[in-house]
Amino acid sequence: MRIDLHSHSRASDGTDAPGDLVRAAAAAGLDVLAITDHDTAEGWAEAAEAAGETGVELVRGMEISARHEGHAVHLLAYLPDPTYPPLVAELERVLQGRRARVPTMLERLRALGLELSEAEVVRAGHDTAATGRPHVADAMVHRGLVRDRDEAFTRYLGAGRPAYVERYAAPLVETLRLVTEAGGVSVIAHPWGRSGRRRPDEADLAELAEAGLVGVEVDHQDHSPQARAELRAITRNLGLVLTGSSDYHGDGKRDHELGCNTTSAEDYQRLIELAAAAADASSCATPEVLRS
Repeated sequence: MRIDLHSHSRASDGTDAPGDLVRAAAAAGLDVLAITDHDTAEGWAEAAEAAGETGVELVRGMEISARHEGHAVHLLAYLPDPTYPPLVAELERVLQGRRARVPTMLERLRALGLELSEAEVVRAGHDTAATGRPHVADAMVHRGLVRDRDEAFTRYLGAGRPAYVERYAAPLVETLRLVTEAGGVSVIAHPWGRSGRRRPDEADLAELAEAGLVGVEVDHQDHSPQARAELRAITRNLGLVLTGSSDYHGDGKRDHELGCNTTSAEDYQRLIELAAAAADASSCATPEVLRS
């Protein structure tokens, strides 16, 4: 059984339409796919329709942009009620933070002699609710200002680069609570990724587990073999669910092909059982796993 629990569609910063994402998962030989667009459930309906056509088991989720102790953290929220008002309000704050920084980024690019309009960014994002840096990067590629997203981030848009603009991210502990109240479960995404920091460490993760965290994404392309080994030991020691995922973005991210990392059937089953328990404890209209 091949299970990939982290993927993005055009509803956020991927390049495949949600239905095409599910069809690509089927073509890649996946049995289970989670759609986890940034801060939105916008792609769920189209992905669900394609799942019914292809037989791929679909887990509906989202990747929420959060912050903890001054550092960015991404939280994979699986099977929450997307209409739960406090969660909706927090996601809108995050999305507004994404949208609001685009004009400032464009001003900074113009100061560098790189002309780009907001309309071009909107077109690059296919009118997604989660317009942000990747779509600025895509608009730059379309204009011929850079070769690809990687160059756009490395030279201009990444943290510390001349067109980078900070934005709002949800408080992590509060977000864990909101996901639980919405009947979902939370897994921390690529925690030791690009920054190279070994944080959150075991003590941090134990505290987050007390706040509602149920799992850690260990097997991810941004984790070195050594980081994976250390995180695997910590995750098992704390009794958390251990996941592996592609973090697929279509053409928007290299070396993250669907199924390049996967989650074991045992960990997946435990995650779904924890989600069912969270749903039962809530009063929310949580989505079910879509099985053929």
